[in-house]
Amino acid sequence: MKKPLLIGIAGGSASGKTTFCGKLEKFLSNYTIKTLHMDDYFKPEKNRPYVESPINGKMYTDDNHPNSVNLLQFKKDLFHSLKDNYNIVIIEGLLTLWDKEIYSRLDLKLYIDCLSDERIVRRLRRNMSWGLNFDEISNVYLDMVRYRHDEFVEPTKWKADIILNGSSPSENSLLAIIGLVENKMKIFYGGKNA
Repeated sequence: MKKPLLIGIAGGSASGKTTFCGKLEKFLSNYTIKTLHMDDYFKPEKNRPYVESPINGKMYTDDNHPNSVNLLQFKKDLFHSLKDNYNIVIIEGLLTLWDKEIYSRLDLKLYIDCLSDERIVRRLRRNMSWGLNFDEISNVYLDMVRYRHDEFVEPTKWKADIILNGSSPSENSLLAIIGLVENKMKIFYGGKNA
């Protein structure tokens, strides 16, 4: 049994990582795929860092810090998946390209790039649909999230093999990635039935 192709998808909050991941899964459905979403590995809120905003000193639960994610369990599940009979394993999340141990195992590294003003609008729409109000969402973004993005997420863009346009995703970019994955499967793994 050959190891599965491991694809990592990173990008800022509300950049389109999960959406792109879903499209990739759909187009590659002739393969056996396992997908791990880093958001599923948030620690309980009481175990996440509680930190002071560098802007105004207000205290926040820091959901965009590596210590907020149970990376140990994520890696355990990831490495277990790499031993299972999958053709492709996809991981997506803010820190996909940040953690050295995860990064070193990736066969294809993608970064979904999207300007911060668009990401905040998307985040507002998404989080308001969850019942949060405008002030709650915008305050935490302006006071904390954007700084963690600059610290932990944005620098990983330059570690990606390919940077994709999250503001205006095109079918051509999706098809290019699918073609690349198909070629990797044929060259390195002997095709989908390997």
